[in-house]
Order: sequence, then structure tokens, then C-alpha cells
Amino acid sequence: MTGMNSPWRPATATGVGSMPGTDAREAAKTVTGSLEEFPHLPELPARGPGADMIGRTAGLLAEMYARVEPSGWRFGDRPGRDTRRAWSWLGEDLDALEEFTQGYEGPLKVQAVGPWTLAAALELKNGEAALSDAGACRDLAGSLAEGLRGHLAEVRRRVPGAQAVLQLDEPSLTDVLRGRVKTASGYRTHRAVDRAVVEGALRDVLAVAGDGPAVVHSCAPDVPFGLLRRAGATGISFDLGLLTERDEEQIGEAVEGGTALFAGIVPGTDGPLSDPAGSVGGVRTLWRRLGLSPGTLSESVVITPACGLAGASPGYARAALAHCVRAARSLADNPE
Repeated sequence: MTGMNSPWRPATATGVGSMPGTDAREAAKTVTGSLEEFPHLPELPARGPGADMIGRTAGLLAEMYARVEPSGWRFGDRPGRDTRRAWSWLGEDLDALEEFTQGYEGPLKVQAVGPWTLAAALELKNGEAALSDAGACRDLAGSLAEGLRGHLAEVRRRVPGAQAVLQLDEPSLTDVLRGRVKTASGYRTHRAVDRAVVEGALRDVLAVAGDGPAVVHSCAPDVPFGLLRRAGATGISFDLGLLTERDEEQIGEAVEGGTALFAGIVPGTDGPLSDPAGSVGGVRTLWRRLGLSPGTLSESVVITPACGLAGASPGYARAALAHCVRAARSLADNPE
């Protein structure tokens, strides 16, 4: 791929993050067996609080803690039962991943919620989102960055041959930028956060990847491709089906600048799967419209499901990952 040395090969596929079920070993076996060239650390939100995306990432924070309230996750003064549960679930997941990646060498993706989706979801003690307090947002981004440094170091220790790829999940990012995150009452919205502030916090957190790739994922519409590139994202993960003509110009600039595209082509919930070559027809069409060289397609694009697979059946999740692998290979076999 132009612009950076990616640890993944051309014509590859990976998952987004979440998987169905509650068995860490089964999930790790499925992911490593299906995605032999680019596995990821599975997340299993069906296990309950602490395994969900917000609680899991809250458990990674350095010297900041959260607990479950009826309204959601709220900051607390010390690690309680919910934080310890998050630590325990993550430990199980890492144990399982280590077991099924013995001798593995290559890219390995780990996911965490990004600072702005986290700020929109985590509540201060007064019940309002951390997003309402600029100082709390800064502290949260700093705590997340420090926690992720430790998390990446632990993954590298357990899977020494892996080249860690950090993914930040930011489904609420566009709402943060546009002032669409509701207050606790539900009658108002928090004011939009300045784009420079958003970009700066993302840059600080993405920087913990060091020389490794850092991907930002959003399965929401209107992904701010340009902002994410400026913040240091070397890859952007999105639902291909949500793209608009307005997105295409930004995507063209991203590809020409060396940014990897993680194109979500397979639905995250059960449904019929078409021919793998047909599934990537939208990617080829996009390439032609942008006037990009077909020869760069398999180098610039990683194929993924459109979003996490937590809502899918185990059988569909396995089929969806295998489908992504075959679809990615078809890009190289027939780039036109």
C-alpha cells in the first residue's frame, strides 16, 4: 500500500471486533481459524456489563473507574465490582487469544472505544455525559491513551510475533461534531465540540500505536474521513453501504494519501450471503468512479463485515468472516 508499510498482505480481510456468544475460547478459535492472516481480539458483549464496548474500554482506563447505574456507565472513585468484572472478561479473552495464536506472526488487531464516543457515553457524577465538561474530556483522553499503552504492551507480550494494529471505535463521533448527543434529560443536546479539539484528542490517543497502524472504525453515516486522516489514522473502517457521493471525494484523497480503507461489505446480522466476488462489486465500482488504478485495489482495501457480529448467530458469524476472506481474495484475482 502506498504511503505506509502495512503489516497485512494485499487481498486480506479482518473482523470489526464483537462476536456472538459468551465463550472466549470458541470466539478466539473462530477468529483465528477464519482470519488466519489478520485475526483480531474478539469482544463478547453478550456476557453482560464489563464485556460491552463501553464497559470493556472503561476497564482499560488508567486511574479512572466506572460503575453501572440504571442510566449507564458512570465514573466512580475506586474500582468496584463492575470494573473488576471488565478486567476478568478481558483477561479471559487474552488467555484464549494467546492459546490460539501460538507461533503466530503477522498483524493482530485490538479494539477500544475512542475518546469521543467514550465521552458521549460515560457519565459524570452529576449524571451528565463527560462530553459536557471540556476538562473531563481531556482527562478521559489522557487516561485512555495511558491504558491503551499498557494493553498493547500486554498483547505484544502474549503474542510476541504479532504486529499490533490499534482500532478505535467511534460510532458517536459525527454526533459529537454536530451537537447531536442528548443531555441526561433528553430534551436538549450537548453543544458541538470544536473540530480542532476533536482532532487533537484523537491524535493523542492514536499516537499510542507508535510506529504501528492505527485504525478508526465507525459504522455510522457521514464518517469524517478528512479529520481522521489529519488526526493520524492510517486506516479508516466503515460500512460501504452507507457511503454517499459526498464521501467519495474524501475517500479518493485518503487513498491517494496512503490511508488504508477497511470496507465493511457483509451485514452484521444473519441474512443471505451473495457470491464473494459480487460482494465486492461496490468496492470496484467506487474505484472506477474515483479514477483509481485497479492495481492498487487489493493493496489499499481490507475487507470486513459492516459492523460487529455480536447480534449474529455463531454459524452466521463464521460464515461472514469466511465470506470476507474469499471476497478479499477476489479483489486480487479480478481487480477489474
